[in-house]
Amino acid sequence: MLPYFPFDEDTYALKLGVQALRAGECLIEIDEAHYRNELALKESLLTADPRARFQAEPGTAPLQWEAVTTVLPKMAEQHPRHFELRVEGARWRWRNHLLGTETRFTPGEPGSLPHAPLDWLGRQVQEDLLLTDGTREGMPLVAGQLCFPSAWCLDDKLGRSMSEVHAPVPRFNEQLGASTLRLMERLKPERTVSRINWAITVTDRLDLEPRTLPEWRHLFSGITARNAGERCFLRLERQTLTLLPSTGAVLFTLHTYRAPVATQVEAPERRRRLASVLRTVPPDTRQYKRLAPFLEPLMAWLEAGL
Repeated sequence: MLPYFPFDEDTYALKLGVQALRAGECLIEIDEAHYRNELALKESLLTADPRARFQAEPGTAPLQWEAVTTVLPKMAEQHPRHFELRVEGARWRWRNHLLGTETRFTPGEPGSLPHAPLDWLGRQVQEDLLLTDGTREGMPLVAGQLCFPSAWCLDDKLGRSMSEVHAPVPRFNEQLGASTLRLMERLKPERTVSRINWAITVTDRLDLEPRTLPEWRHLFSGITARNAGERCFLRLERQTLTLLPSTGAVLFTLHTYRAPVATQVEAPERRRRLASVLRTVPPDTRQYKRLAPFLEPLMAWLEAGL
């Protein structure tokens, strides 16, 4: 069972749905059953095509370092079985017990880590990591490690403002653009906010960069009212936004979870709710979310079990 079921209304609604992290909620989530495999997949993707998976504008090293010095203490505090951080003067010692690694470095010192700071940090977590520059108009995306994207890539987004980044999403800028920017501008230190984004896909692969589509396009075929629950996957992104106060950057994390739809709607109310939401998705959003090719058989599968 996935940790979230993001449908709390009977109709589709385009909304931010953000909330501050509550007591006990973590900045970085550890899905221990999949951690090592997902980190190994990240490593292979970064090795095969490092530029596609990590990019940073010149001058962003201070922002990247602040992400490192913000996230590591939180991970050590919130997941003490898995991670250990010791600060020894200017030197930091980081132990990742899940990977069996130890790293010693000096924050802010060039070459202190084996990779760029944000790239190295991304190799410790299952999340994709993005940085926006809160000191510049429009809060452009200035750095990112992106291994598990849902139909986008850094080449298309780096350097672009938040409104430009979200331009392909139907009605996003018209309905949510201004409120999204206000939210990011008004973030408070130590007050991380989170939201859940959802999609339904025909594959459980994590890397859905646009250029990978030819590798799995064939999976759109053969989905029927009998097999749609097993052939379609609910894909969730648990997203967080954290202000990095020293640099004014905003750290955006995305932890991707996915599972067959059938495993997520065993409860009748969940099944009814998902069917109701999908029935009301606008046509342009169906196309954007790539729902159109399998929506009819998936709806038939859901309704057959009601």
